[in-house]
Amino acid sequence: MKLSQQIMKPLLLMLLLFTFGVKMKAQRIAYVDINAILEQMEEYRQAQEELDRVAKEWRQDIKMKYDEIQSMYNKYQAEQVLLSDEMRKKREDEIMEAERQVRELQKDKFGPEGQLFEKRRKLVQPIQEKVYVAIEDYANSRGYDFIFDKGGNSGMIFSNPRYDKTEDLLQELGIK
Repeated sequence: MKLSQQIMKPLLLMLLLFTFGVKMKAQRIAYVDINAILEQMEEYRQAQEELDRVAKEWRQDIKMKYDEIQSMYNKYQAEQVLLSDEMRKKREDEIMEAERQVRELQKDKFGPEGQLFEKRRKLVQPIQEKVYVAIEDYANSRGYDFIFDKGGNSGMIFSNPRYDKTEDLLQELGIK
């Protein structure tokens, strides 16, 4: 009797594993390197070159303005002793206003919502969307459930919607 129980347990375990194993479908997962793909695309390289050219122009323009401010300050330093209090205050205000304007220009060009950001969005976003659509088509046609980005910060770039359990959890939490 003990011997049959020792044999039965592994057989039962194997039968259970086989039964559940047949019913469970393995998820297919892949990864891509979005940056490597984009760098191989001529239209992306052209967009990057355009962005680099524009950014370089703007940086040069801002540098020239800062050089002008430095020149104003140097001239002020040299003449300071000859100026009245009122004239000193006026020149200091002019220098500070010029610095404020250049900082504002810099923010307008390079800030988080600046012109460079907008230009990048207009030039690069359509190319990225083209790549993401190609990845989604590739995943769907070859039966992948998840595709991750190897090189970038985007993490998962495709997931089969049947694995999204957000609604289930919202119901479980009584939110929906």
